[in-house]
Amino acid sequence: MDVTWTEEYAGGSPEAERLEFAEMAKEILDLQLTAKQQADGDGVVHGVQRAFHARSTFVTTEAELRFLDLPADLAAGFARSGRRYPTTVRFSNAAGKGAPDFEPDLRGVALRVTVDHDEQHDLLMTNFPTSHARDARQFVAFAVATAGGTPARVAGLAALVARFGPFEVARMLRNVLKARGKRVRGVASETYWSRGAIRWGSTLAVRYLLRPEPGSDPGPEPSATVPDYLSREMADRLTRGDVRLELCVQRYIDARRTPIEDTAVEWTEAASPPVPVAILTIPRRRLDAAHDDAEALVRARGVDDLSFNPWNTTDGFRPLGNLNRARKAAYDASAAHRLGTRWASRPPVRNVVVGAAVRETFGLLNRLVEWHRWPVPVALLNLEAFRLVLRRANLIDTEPHEAPPQVRPVPSLPPEDTRAHRTFVGTDNDLSEPQMGAIGAAFGRNLAPDLRPDLFDEPNPITVSDRLLARDSFRPAPSLNLLAAAWIQFQVHDWVHHARSPLGHDDVRVPLPEGVPSWVNVVGGDPEAEMRIGGNIPLDGHGGDAGQAPVFGNTVSHWWDGSEVYGSDPISAEKLRDGPKLRLTAAGYLPEDVSGMEITGFNESWWLGLSTMHTLFAREHNLLCDELRAQYRSWSDDRVYHTARLVVAALIAKIHTVEWTPAILGTRAIDLGLHSNWNGPPADDLLSRLGLWLVDAHSLTGIPSTKPDHHGVPFSLTEDFVTVYRMHPLLPDDYVLLDHEHGGVLGRYTFPEIQGGSTDELMRSTGLENVLFSFGVANPGAISLHNFPRSLRTFERDGERVDLAVADLVRTRRRGVPRYNDFRAGLHKPRIRRWEDFPSDPDTIAELREVYGSVDRVDTMVGLFAETPPPGFGFSDTAFRIFILMASRRLQSDRFLTADFRPEVYSPFGMDWIARTGMKEIVLRHCPELATMLPPDASAFAPWRIPAAHAAPQAGSRR
Repeated sequence: MDVTWTEEYAGGSPEAERLEFAEMAKEILDLQLTAKQQADGDGVVHGVQRAFHARSTFVTTEAELRFLDLPADLAAGFARSGRRYPTTVRFSNAAGKGAPDFEPDLRGVALRVTVDHDEQHDLLMTNFPTSHARDARQFVAFAVATAGGTPARVAGLAALVARFGPFEVARMLRNVLKARGKRVRGVASETYWSRGAIRWGSTLAVRYLLRPEPGSDPGPEPSATVPDYLSREMADRLTRGDVRLELCVQRYIDARRTPIEDTAVEWTEAASPPVPVAILTIPRRRLDAAHDDAEALVRARGVDDLSFNPWNTTDGFRPLGNLNRARKAAYDASAAHRLGTRWASRPPVRNVVVGAAVRETFGLLNRLVEWHRWPVPVALLNLEAFRLVLRRANLIDTEPHEAPPQVRPVPSLPPEDTRAHRTFVGTDNDLSEPQMGAIGAAFGRNLAPDLRPDLFDEPNPITVSDRLLARDSFRPAPSLNLLAAAWIQFQVHDWVHHARSPLGHDDVRVPLPEGVPSWVNVVGGDPEAEMRIGGNIPLDGHGGDAGQAPVFGNTVSHWWDGSEVYGSDPISAEKLRDGPKLRLTAAGYLPEDVSGMEITGFNESWWLGLSTMHTLFAREHNLLCDELRAQYRSWSDDRVYHTARLVVAALIAKIHTVEWTPAILGTRAIDLGLHSNWNGPPADDLLSRLGLWLVDAHSLTGIPSTKPDHHGVPFSLTEDFVTVYRMHPLLPDDYVLLDHEHGGVLGRYTFPEIQGGSTDELMRSTGLENVLFSFGVANPGAISLHNFPRSLRTFERDGERVDLAVADLVRTRRRGVPRYNDFRAGLHKPRIRRWEDFPSDPDTIAELREVYGSVDRVDTMVGLFAETPPPGFGFSDTAFRIFILMASRRLQSDRFLTADFRPEVYSPFGMDWIARTGMKEIVLRHCPELATMLPPDASAFAPWRIPAAHAAPQAGSRR
């Protein structure tokens, strides 16, 4: 027998429909907020309730569903003659608030039929044979329009008429009033119909209904005064005997009489007679006594906390039709909001109105005067307007999603231990979407990808590297010290890492330009006529075929979780542990493996600067473990370890937010803005506080005092974020290590001599305090053209020899990151129209013109390096646009830096430790002898004091 029914997708495709459903889910969350605000109107704060069917009238876990003798076409899957299954039942009122039973309302019932541990089936019904809405779009629009008080409802109905027309709105109102107007004697005396059809076996489509068994007691007259009369009536009914209801199905006939997509059309009994298939039995018991039974009350609470969803089933009973397809996303979102695993917020009206005006105003003013030239309070408000614009326009989700929705077993609840500490792989940060931001999650986008295979080698990236990037002489960044360069690589290793094929497998081949005779790709290998670079590995099925940009997964988690220190999987993390502490030598250094490499969470591209950061924060973890053990003597090793890990990860996030970023973007506006991100604006800065109150009240407290907010797009770091963090020019080629006490030169080294397997021995022989001092008094390189380290253009790693400048260009192009002019325009900056618009010197402009030929072909990295940064900035204003957006997003999306940044999770001692600690405090805790060297009125990333006895040459000087 062939399938005769079909489904049609709104928007013309499953993916278009999925995007529409995602927006509807947000509207459902907003409905829950409206209901909560109405409930809170009596002065008592209420929790978030179900969007619909909020108040239960009867629940039980003791029911049974027994299938009858079934005809052959209805015997499918778990539906087999004579089979019996334990069933959980929840009867409820339909409103999204706890209204009394005598108020006009629809009634509903939800069944969870348990076949075994891995198979359950949720059946949801209401006591009216049709939906007032033809599809999900109408359903959600009607719910939104009729929420709130009378003025809001009047305005909402007017909007409905404008959207769907007066006849459709009249029909919906008529159906709702008729359905709600019915007086209900008892929950067991009603008939309940499914909303839409489901698949039944391999070929059938059916709607189902639940009705009283013939001969059942219709129940007493409905009460007009008793708030819980439906619960009492069911209790009384069960004292007299079992309650039995028939589960029936109506077969699909044809698209006119039994439509799949239009849920407003009744499947009449004349068109498709109901066929009884099973009996639901709720056993007799003394519910009046059970009210005093604490165990029964707990079971009832457990049922009320359940999240019923028609997609909790198997493929043989898959929900059909638009309204049903929407229910998966909508019900999951509503349940997560209710259970506190997903959050939603509604900006004050003043923020919506004033914010829109401010965005438009600054959009016009910035064409005349750049944001950083305004007075500090105005610049801060301008930055806030930038961030709001970028949130709306520059967050693009690339994660593959199921479309159409797929059936599943009942989702398991998040493990209890993941509520209190981070997982190593990044799962369960967002408890409603456990895989969000985890290892393997896709890099998102801030700009629509622009893949140009015809320009992969145009201009030749080797030529670009030679002509525009290669360091001719070291150009220092005098406002920073070398710890700033080590720090950012320390951070990048926590945030982002693309999987890479080993050389010889799926290589990217770059032809050598004329005049370059050969290149040795493999250490010790033969010269070749091309440069080969290990290709990045895309997610399965997303390799960039048919002109689509590839999608890559992150091999570390996207969260700010200290994975570079602690590892990115449980097995690796366990190997780094010694009880609650991290393994260190007796002298306080990282242990080494058989090849001489230091053992830590992530040790690729290893050099002395990374060793410094890893050693420092491993020591900080271990000291913190001692302090936590002293404070909480009953704690297990695991609890001490995970709490210390939380605290250290939060410290890293705080240091980056309020110290490193203001150091590299050295302006008063940025310093205030980034401190406000963490702590909120200063209490005495009334002008800034007033501006934020008007534009974004969310920012008044500091992000760690708020709730998670993904701003409509699942959290991920982005390919564009990776691009702007290409800061290799920060690294010098030459280094001088100094004795912090006597001023003597301990050694002069090139970069190859302080990286890889040489690092550990050099760290131990020099001493952490001397390395910190040497880096503290040295400058990194400026992020500019003609300053890419020589040593990184012939860099050897894992047996490969690579020009990292070429590799950066190649990978950015092949990941589909737009070229510089499009990148700039996509971030709401004016396009470069002619070469003279580049704010660079004439010689550089001449080189750019000669290499690229067109301003629209300039690589993003090259354009970012070519820009003259705003005063005090260490990098370009275009790159800064990504920072504005992503710096706050990394905090705002993270549960452990928002909702669970609290004493109950971190411990009171841990919270105090974070509040009192910055980079200087960490340095001094582990190297107190450096106290007089640190800058007294600047961050630890500013140049340190050089004692008079020191004749300290700068890093970057020739050996």
